[in-house]
Amino acid sequence: MTESSPRVIATDLDGTIVRSDGTISARTVGALARVERAGAMLVMVTGRPPRWMTEIAAAVEHHGVAICANGAVVYDLHTETVLRAQEIAPEVIAEAVERLRAIAPELRFAVEYPHGFVFEARYDLGRWDAEALGGRPVDGEELVSRGGTKLLAFHPSAAPDPLAEKAEKAVGDLVTVTHSSGRGLLEMSAQGVTKASALAALCAEHRILASDVVAFGDMPNDLPMLTWAGTSYGVANAHPLVLAAVTHTTSRNDDDGVAEVLERLFP
Repeated sequence: MTESSPRVIATDLDGTIVRSDGTISARTVGALARVERAGAMLVMVTGRPPRWMTEIAAAVEHHGVAICANGAVVYDLHTETVLRAQEIAPEVIAEAVERLRAIAPELRFAVEYPHGFVFEARYDLGRWDAEALGGRPVDGEELVSRGGTKLLAFHPSAAPDPLAEKAEKAVGDLVTVTHSSGRGLLEMSAQGVTKASALAALCAEHRILASDVVAFGDMPNDLPMLTWAGTSYGVANAHPLVLAAVTHTTSRNDDDGVAEVLERLFP
């Protein structure tokens, strides 16, 4: 397949098709609708947990499938149900937390589940988590007592890039470390679980090659997917590592950069 007729469109959400004000424009919604109408597969590939997908599902009129939690969860947007999940074992979470506390005592932790999450009392909840139902504070022992789809570690003052490098050296043999925001928030999934691993598995089920996939993203957690896909786009507001890795660039998320490309691919 050529870029003009991709079989799969895989796009990140926040910072890529979601604007700075948290909305998806009518233009982008219309462009996404073109994908399935043309017979291609639309896949939302995000670091968000399933509980953050309700508004997205409604915005895209329940079209497509989502890969959530950086590859750990496959989620059906049609029915808003979890199809499958890959979890970090509790003993691995415990070891990772212990090692990370040793290198950065200021870190505060949370654990995502397919449904709900737990967090230490000192953990700084973002806006979405603060408004979400199903989260509860726990002590350190309970935090590591159960497997989860994602281990989160928040540092109140560290810059994300050097913090991620430091964490990779400490726990990279246990979990996959990445980040997707401008604050010191690390996101860790089971070893080898990334946006790319989940997307590749989904495509294999449908006998679709990487060369038939066009992917869009903006942050380091998108890099595995962007380097796996045959064609990749970084929005103009993307992290420098993303802009250096992609095959193409497009306009900013706030200027409907993904829609620009989809309108060309699916006229």
